[in-house]
Amino acid sequence: MYYPSLFNGDFASDLFDEVLNFPVDYGKRLRNEMLDKKRCTTDIKEYDDKYELEMEFPGYDKADIKAELKNGYLIVSAEHVEKKDTTADATEETEAAEQKAEPKYLCRERFHGKVERSFYVGKDLTKEDITAQYANGVLTLVIPKKVSRPEGESEIISITD
Repeated sequence: MYYPSLFNGDFASDLFDEVLNFPVDYGKRLRNEMLDKKRCTTDIKEYDDKYELEMEFPGYDKADIKAELKNGYLIVSAEHVEKKDTTADATEETEAAEQKAEPKYLCRERFHGKVERSFYVGKDLTKEDITAQYANGVLTLVIPKKVSRPEGESEIISITD
């Protein structure tokens, strides 16, 4: 935000800069807010012997979420794909009917795409050390604090219900 000349610079030029930059600044703020909505919100709790990560994935199926341990990083990703009905055989007539039947969105806020977060957990952990559970749209990962293991390659962590 620009301040009058009392605080910094010239009031007239600050006013014109603010008015002229309004669409640009507003677009940046809107884009940043949309990017924040795409990210999975995460709470990290610390206990004496472990860490617990709770990540929200509302509307995702368990099969859409992948937790991977690679080079000391815990990488959690999820992909939300828009589902279309593909049960009918495709003929020209049915394709024309399907095109007419598609809705016109007035407002579309749900995100379809891929989100990914990574956390450094140390190179001593293996996939057996980390437990993962997915229930009610929340993925809970429990990571022990100290484990001494040799370095390994990428390992996929299984998620339970």
